[in-house]
Amino acid sequence: MKFDKPVPGGPCWAELGTSDLEAAKWFYADLFGWRPETDPREEAGGYTIAHLGDAPVAALSPLYREGQPVAWNVSFAVPYADAAAAAVRAAGGAVLLEPMDVFDHGRFAVVADPGGAVFQLWQPWSFHGAALFNAPGSLGWVELMTRDPDAVIAFYTTVFDWTVHPSESYTQWGIEGADFGGMVEMGARFPHEVPSHWLPYFAVEDVDTTARACTDAGGHLLMEPTSVPDGPRIAVPRDPQGAAFGIYKEAEES
Repeated sequence: MKFDKPVPGGPCWAELGTSDLEAAKWFYADLFGWRPETDPREEAGGYTIAHLGDAPVAALSPLYREGQPVAWNVSFAVPYADAAAAAVRAAGGAVLLEPMDVFDHGRFAVVADPGGAVFQLWQPWSFHGAALFNAPGSLGWVELMTRDPDAVIAFYTTVFDWTVHPSESYTQWGIEGADFGGMVEMGARFPHEVPSHWLPYFAVEDVDTTARACTDAGGHLLMEPTSVPDGPRIAVPRDPQGAAFGIYKEAEES
C-alpha cells in the first residue's frame, strides 16, 4: 500500500468480528505486538481498538448478530456514507446495514459488491482510521477474492473511481495510480462454500517466523509462506476462531 494515511476511496481500517474476543486479543497481541483497549461504554458492545505504540491500527469486536461469520472486514474511507451507500445500490451492490452514526467518531454502513463480498464505508469525523500503515503489525494491502471479476471491476471503478492495473496473473486496485490492493479470481481450488470476501494483509518483520507463531498459537495456514516473483513474501493464516488474514514482507531491494 503506497498510502501512509487514509485517503478518500482507499482502505482505512480493518476490523475483526470474532466468537472469542478475549482469545483474539491474546492471539494478535502475541502475533503482532498489538496493545488492545476495549471501549468500556456499554453501548460500544465490547469494541476493542488495537494499538502499536499510540497508533490505532485495527479493531476486534464480538459478533453482533446471529449468523455473522467470524471474519476480518475492510473499511473504505468516503466523504459521505449516505451518498456512497446510494452509489453502491446504483452500481448493483447491496446495502446490508444502512448508514448510522458511531458516537462522534464517524458514520458507517455495511455493504456488499455484486459478487457478494462484504465491506464497510467509513465517513470520518473525529476518527479517521488507522494511524499507521505498512509498518510491521499494521495494514499494508487489501485483496478481493471474487468469482465475478468483470462485474466487480465495473462496480468498484464506478463507486470509488479506482484505477485498475490488470496482468495475466493478478489485477491491482489503485487511486490515481497508487496501488493499495488486488483481486484474485476464486477458481476450483476454493471450496464452493467459501464466499467472495475482502482479505486484509498485515506487514511483518518475517513471514515464516510469524506463520510458525500462528500455528504454534492454535491457528493454521491456508497458504504456506510463498515468495511472489518480483514481489513480496506472503502467507495466509487463519486464527484459532477461524478468521483468515494475510501477512507479507516486501522483497528486499537488490
